[in-house]
Amino acid sequence: MSNERPKSRVRFALVLALATIYLVWGSTYLGIRVAVESFPPFAMAGSRFLIAGAVLYSFLLLRGHSSPTRKQWRDNSLIGIFLLLGGNGLVCWAEVTVHSGIAALFVSAGPVFTVLLEWLWPGGERPTALTFAGLACGIAGVTWLAAPWEQADQQLVAAAGAFALLGACASWSVGAIFTRRSQHQPPALMAAAMQMLSGGVALTLVAGMRGELSGLHLVNFTEKSVFAFSYLVVVGSLIGFSTFAWLMKNTSPAIASTYAYVNPVVAVLLGWLLLNEPVSPHLGLAAVFIVSSVILITLGRSRASKAARISSDEAKS
Repeated sequence: MSNERPKSRVRFALVLALATIYLVWGSTYLGIRVAVESFPPFAMAGSRFLIAGAVLYSFLLLRGHSSPTRKQWRDNSLIGIFLLLGGNGLVCWAEVTVHSGIAALFVSAGPVFTVLLEWLWPGGERPTALTFAGLACGIAGVTWLAAPWEQADQQLVAAAGAFALLGACASWSVGAIFTRRSQHQPPALMAAAMQMLSGGVALTLVAGMRGELSGLHLVNFTEKSVFAFSYLVVVGSLIGFSTFAWLMKNTSPAIASTYAYVNPVVAVLLGWLLLNEPVSPHLGLAAVFIVSSVILITLGRSRASKAARISSDEAKS
């Protein structure tokens, strides 16, 4: 009986964490779109993560957590740069011109990049046939989504946003792979705080190089953008990013990555309901391809992991 209670608590915590990621990260695309209406994109993202990271880091130190080592700072600074400068900063820049639902669909193709990069990584495994099918499906969906057949007059804007979002996917995938392969990591919440601080610093430096900081004036910020920024700091970063860091430590990558095919559905619905973003058959077909791709990739990786465990157990016996 005593063993069942801890297991049920862990199961409940896992379900709650996944539900949080599904809803919170699905809504952050809407939050970013509203925030960048009056905030410069990199300055907004940098401020968001610096504030959230400083709050969480200070809270953990006050609770008695030990200070991270130099190696932990080095590893998590690198992870924070890939996840937040590349992964989030490019999304913020793209959403100045790209609808939140479309941005979410592009980013949901992230597992395609993760599989390819893990294959190319030293010691990486060749994808299974099911995973290859998912890769083909994802590439087809992204190609269909990026094709400017319906908006030829906006082709250059669409291309710039598409490349930025694909770059964000690749950068996030590198950060996620490095997170799983990095050894001697601090507790999940401390790692999240360090990554937000380092990513926030990198984003702010880029904002300075782009001249965004010189144009920051409170009078230029709309009430909607300020509210969206506050939501991104508290809910998107403190709650969402910390929950993701916990998931990466406490469940398999296949389960943690399921957010990728729930987030775009949430983002598209919210964009349609709150911002009147169009939901066309063109967008719907791309969504079907991309979400199907993530499901196939997740199933393929899950079966490959199961087969590897069985082979390992047989070898031991």
